[in-house]
Amino acid sequence: MKIFLKIFTLCMLGFALMAKAQEQSPEQLVQKITDDILASIKSDKQKALKLAEEKVLPYIDFEESTRLAVGRAWAQATPEQKKRLVSEFRNMLVRTYSNAIEGYEGQTLKVLPSRGKQDQKDEATVRTQFVRAGGKPLPIEFQMHKAGPQWKVYDITVEGVSLVLTYRSEFDAVVKQEGIDGLIKRLTQKNTPAKIG
Repeated sequence: MKIFLKIFTLCMLGFALMAKAQEQSPEQLVQKITDDILASIKSDKQKALKLAEEKVLPYIDFEESTRLAVGRAWAQATPEQKKRLVSEFRNMLVRTYSNAIEGYEGQTLKVLPSRGKQDQKDEATVRTQFVRAGGKPLPIEFQMHKAGPQWKVYDITVEGVSLVLTYRSEFDAVVKQEGIDGLIKRLTQKNTPAKIG
């Protein structure tokens, strides 16, 4: 799970400049914004964090990610429960990337050539490799779709394992024992800083 969280962090940072690149292909978009953000991190970590906070969130489809992570229970949730689930899942992922931002200096994301179906205009899988200093390249795929005029990420697959589906197994277990409100409560607890003293 730790590598998923680090990769999610890189994804979040990488999409911070998406607004400037709406006409690019998904592959071009991933490469450009990742390069820009990694350069920002190298020069000023605090500036990069602020940039990510201001620009990233509109380009991640948190509702679709949450729907996929919650699975079958999503259909049973009330509109208010869905709203709270999306909010808490979003907060959890944002907290994760905020805590992990310092670990990316000297690391890069290389976009690979596309393969497979090219006729889908609203869905794309961007294949990349996360290149770590002295380590074996890690294959990562960004699952993206068009939401209106913009491309948005809704899942990340690392070495064939989906981030969203990894959360789904954890969420399913909580929903079976504690219901949807129990899942919301668990997410809220994860997002609440521990009290000092």
